[in-house]
Amino acid sequence: MTPVYEKKWKIFFLVATSIFMSTLDSSIVNVALPYMMQDLQTDMQTIQWVVLIYLVTVSSLLLTFGRLSDIKGRKPVYVLGFTIFVVGSLLCGLARTPQFLIISRAVQGCGASMLMACSPALIVDVFPVQERGKALGMIGAVVAAGLTTGPVVGGIILEYFSWRVIFYINIPIGIAAAIGGYFVLKGIPTARGSYEPMDKTGSILLIVILSTLIIFLTQLSKWGIASIPSLSFAGLCILAGIVFVLNEARSDYPLFDLELLKIKLFVFPVISSAILFAALFVIVFMLPFYLTYPCGFSASKTGSIMIVLFLFLLFVSPVSGILYDTFASRRLCMMGMSVLTLSLVSLIYIHPSMGVLSILWRIALAGIGTALFVSPNNTAIMSCVPLPRRGIASGAVATARNLGMVIGVALAGLIFTSSFSSLTNGAGLENYSAAMDSFFMISFKRTMAMGAIISGLGIGVTFVRGKEH
Repeated sequence: MTPVYEKKWKIFFLVATSIFMSTLDSSIVNVALPYMMQDLQTDMQTIQWVVLIYLVTVSSLLLTFGRLSDIKGRKPVYVLGFTIFVVGSLLCGLARTPQFLIISRAVQGCGASMLMACSPALIVDVFPVQERGKALGMIGAVVAAGLTTGPVVGGIILEYFSWRVIFYINIPIGIAAAIGGYFVLKGIPTARGSYEPMDKTGSILLIVILSTLIIFLTQLSKWGIASIPSLSFAGLCILAGIVFVLNEARSDYPLFDLELLKIKLFVFPVISSAILFAALFVIVFMLPFYLTYPCGFSASKTGSIMIVLFLFLLFVSPVSGILYDTFASRRLCMMGMSVLTLSLVSLIYIHPSMGVLSILWRIALAGIGTALFVSPNNTAIMSCVPLPRRGIASGAVATARNLGMVIGVALAGLIFTSSFSSLTNGAGLENYSAAMDSFFMISFKRTMAMGAIISGLGIGVTFVRGKEH
């Protein structure tokens, strides 16, 4: 056994710590938004950028840091990522204005993107081929554990302490992990030497592409599709995309190696991953509104129901990772996408009078489907990419996931808001009354149908990937 393989579980624990921290942090922050808004005396339009800026920063920098880890090695990028995440967390906790908090979240997002870009690549680097499915499946369970624990821990902290504590708890964990990473990651192989230059032009263009796309999608329902701001951001995104492709084709050391697009088992799994998370986040975004308005549930009951989705993700993810080692990816991923589609179709026929059990089995299907899909899909991607480009592939996987989430939320918000507004002659959810229940349900069902169409498309994309060789 090589020295790297001998310490694989120490490295796994380190990777799991960073992933748990970042997923826990994101789910806690969502719970704390109303408290931040009240304490900092700001409005909903401003405080939403606490979430959006983090997402934009992470998505924009993932490929850059994935590429950097291929050049400089995983260790410096990973240790620096923990350090920046800790500094960002401290600044978030100290923020006295919403603007300073938003800037601090961007710093935190920069550190998180460094950690996320390295994580799958590190697992593939240190685990032998026959154990990668199991290891990545366990990482999927860690993601689910972070998402599940977040609302519970957040609720306890917010009940007894200030919202600032949710950022301060990252500091001792992050410092310990950064120190641990410095020692544990010694000797991790780097396929390329530091002589390869960084594609700075590509990095800047990618930031422009993803930032303009995310801003366009999240503001579309507010601006309208034909407005000057919408057309400007869409045009800038397309122009930057064209220039990015031309730049990557000419560069000797590109940020994103266009040669990877020739690998069928890279392209189609990355696209299907974005589709899966877009469909999943139609449910994740819309369900709390359904539970709060027509169902009339309390915030604690709504949170308890939402945890069910992530609990199934937690328990099924390691199983799907183990099954990959026997059945490979296509069959498991098609099964997972099909189960998620079934969940969305079943939600079209839900009604508030049906009771809690009718909700639970429907969202349990979404958790099972996602768990069956994610770890086999990630393993297929990382295993077909050569070692020198695993950092790029790792960044691409995480970028696809983040973009899928944003697209799902943006489309769900667009379909629901336009439908509900037209049915109620312009009234919004802030003026909700029981008389609007039927209008809500029509709009909710249209949104779920849109999600089902997205995941149905994902089944086709998953099928055409072909089989592993």
